[in-house]
Amino acid sequence: MSKKSKRNSKINLWAGRTSTVFSIMLVLFVFGLLMFVEYHSYKATHEMQERIAYQVDLNAETTEEEALSLREELLQLEYVKAVDYISAEEAARLFSDEIDEDFLSLLDSVNPLYPTLMVTFKASSNPQRITELRNQFEKEVKEYTNVDGVTYHEMMLNDLSQIFYKLSWILIVFVVLLLTVSIALISTTIKIALQNRRYSIQTMNMVGAKMGFITRPFLWRSVIYGFLGALLATLLIFASVYIFNKQFHLALFHPRYFNGYIVLVAVLFVVGISISFLATYFSVHSHLRAKTDQDY
Repeated sequence: MSKKSKRNSKINLWAGRTSTVFSIMLVLFVFGLLMFVEYHSYKATHEMQERIAYQVDLNAETTEEEALSLREELLQLEYVKAVDYISAEEAARLFSDEIDEDFLSLLDSVNPLYPTLMVTFKASSNPQRITELRNQFEKEVKEYTNVDGVTYHEMMLNDLSQIFYKLSWILIVFVVLLLTVSIALISTTIKIALQNRRYSIQTMNMVGAKMGFITRPFLWRSVIYGFLGALLATLLIFASVYIFNKQFHLALFHPRYFNGYIVLVAVLFVVGISISFLATYFSVHSHLRAKTDQDY
């Protein structure tokens, strides 16, 4: 083989490797952004769910001891996250602060407000489950003699849970479609790259090398390609998020999100290495089987 042919072969080899890493990086970048959006929509919706309070109205005869006892009982419910007790006096103070006027002075210091318990639920992704828990909570609470009723923003709860439920499924469908396309794209890219090594594969095959011996170097390279693609995609994702966060003054780098980001990065590396490995494995074996069939 002439020097020019060797030089062209090396150029084609590096071009194939670069295109493989770039393809993996591009796919993982889009995949990672989708997971990032899914994660933050999940967190935001759950945080909003856990901020919506169910107001348990107590009657005027309820003492503070009875209210605190009821509070402890409600906290034992598995779906209840927190319960805050607001006395009649505290309710009056809060209302006065809200209207910026002491309304008790207009009522001859007679407080018309009753003590209440503000209950928040643990978040759930299933709208049907949220409705069931709400109905169960209302039924159980109304059995207490000192409870007048339960009030909450029903429309807000229903809309919030439905929006998140639909958004989650849309993102899941996009992720599945993206993975399907990415496997086909990366597999095609690796097949093209393998064409530059077809002479080496044919030579090893002709001298009787076993399938495992031939495929091992390609599989190791595929792991490196997947690792590099995931690393570059991770850097690109966090650079994009950093710019977006700085531009819109968000709190996307708050410590409470770090565990989720670690999982996201781990998934990117697992997906990148797995796709590259499997695509290379099937491409090399398909190429060797095709050559074997031609020889026969």
